[in-house]
Amino acid sequence: MRIATWNVNSLPARLEKVSWWLERVRPDVLLLQETKVTDDDAPFEELARHGYQLAHHGEGRWNGVAIASLHRISDVVVNFGAPLAPATTADVGDDEPLAEARMIAARTGGVRVVSIYAPNGRSLGSPFYAAKLAWFERLARWCREACDPAEALVIGGDFNVAPSDQDVWDSAACHGGTHVSAPERAALQTLQSWGLRDAYRLRHPEQQRFTWWDYRAGAFHKNLGMRIDHFFVSEPVAARLQWIEVDREARKGKPTPSDHAPLVMDLDEPGQPFDAGWTAR
Repeated sequence: MRIATWNVNSLPARLEKVSWWLERVRPDVLLLQETKVTDDDAPFEELARHGYQLAHHGEGRWNGVAIASLHRISDVVVNFGAPLAPATTADVGDDEPLAEARMIAARTGGVRVVSIYAPNGRSLGSPFYAAKLAWFERLARWCREACDPAEALVIGGDFNVAPSDQDVWDSAACHGGTHVSAPERAALQTLQSWGLRDAYRLRHPEQQRFTWWDYRAGAFHKNLGMRIDHFFVSEPVAARLQWIEVDREARKGKPTPSDHAPLVMDLDEPGQPFDAGWTAR
């Protein structure tokens, strides 16, 4: 079984790229973030053309998460099982994450999968940073109350946190900002203490492997990035892990790619082969 996660930075803008990628990599399940489309306008027909069911939780120009699967999708949960709270600052993003489409979960192919898009946090000490930490607390509480680490569970997506200094291009340059602060990293450790594993690190001890690069100043070509997209998996899934890689090739070329690259993992047996593009870097 192949499961992938990808922050596409607007599904309408990236739909041609996503369609190309689905045929190239052929995941059984694709978790999507930053779809930036309403549920009514989500591309159900285009995904169905490739054989995928789509469960989508969106709000329009910001945020949005989805699960696409070749298998039947059931038991869909959005926003931790609660209605989206009414936004009091509708013109501002990231400050009220429980009023934003950032979490969707479902069962498919015998696995419970969760697609998340964590708040950015913007700057330390800001209301956006406090909201980010509160959102991670809500995620951890939902895991404790609604999940079981003994089941096949995958939480994937854009966590907007680099777990350690080896997950950023320059630890000295990054410290003092969001994505690398101790409280953010502690939030990831809370998930691991509950019973989840960082799937990428189960197979990749090396540094300088990232999932996000800024569009500016040639950051991608200089490999000035961060590993902020993750799969946190339960032990039953970790035991099935055969292979995991960041598809660097999907960050290249036309049409304009997302600033994130997909993360792909195979359970039980290898999926359709493809060149992830790291050897030629």
